[in-house]
Amino acid sequence: MNLAASREAYRTKGYTLIPALLPREVATGVLARMKLDFANQGYALENQMRDGPLLVRPASEVYGFHYPPLIFLHWSMTRTIADLVGAELLPSYCYFRIYRQGDICRVHCDRHACEHSVSLTLAYSDDRPWALEVATVRTDVPYQRADEAFAPDERAEATTMQPGDGVLYQGVHHHHARTTPNPNGWSAHLFLHWVSREGPYADQAFDGQVPPSRVELN
Repeated sequence: MNLAASREAYRTKGYTLIPALLPREVATGVLARMKLDFANQGYALENQMRDGPLLVRPASEVYGFHYPPLIFLHWSMTRTIADLVGAELLPSYCYFRIYRQGDICRVHCDRHACEHSVSLTLAYSDDRPWALEVATVRTDVPYQRADEAFAPDERAEATTMQPGDGVLYQGVHHHHARTTPNPNGWSAHLFLHWVSREGPYADQAFDGQVPPSRVELN
């Protein structure tokens, strides 16, 4: 990956592909570990259902603050993503989602905690890549929407990902979606979000649960 080219694409188009952000074996391992940990607690990972206006039906979701290993993975990527963005970042929040066959994610923008976002594919049941679409036209004043399609003047581009690949995108100001139905029986994804340390959304760091400045150990 060419760092300068990736930075330029991110700056001008609002997104860039990060091939092999995680090795494929690690991506698969994360999913396997999550499934095992939930099973050991008497729960099925696939049944952690949540609904929302962007989905056509409820999907299994797990938020980082409910599963600490996701937080550690998320926070550990901060320097890598900061180098790509070209700014000092702090993590805000992250979550995991399973989409089923035929699912879509409607066109939307994200809340301020998602100033710099990564959509990371962990696995496809049928090895059929499923594209994330990002509008290359910046929206200066974000607004709520949950549309089935982009407007032509948004000039949305689709990027396919293999397991372990990520797409870094400006989630607040570049609308995004998956408008083509998922071709797999299921697909598993992580969504990881950061804010600029000195940026307009810095108050969203750690999703309001800011760690203490000092820790004392006995």
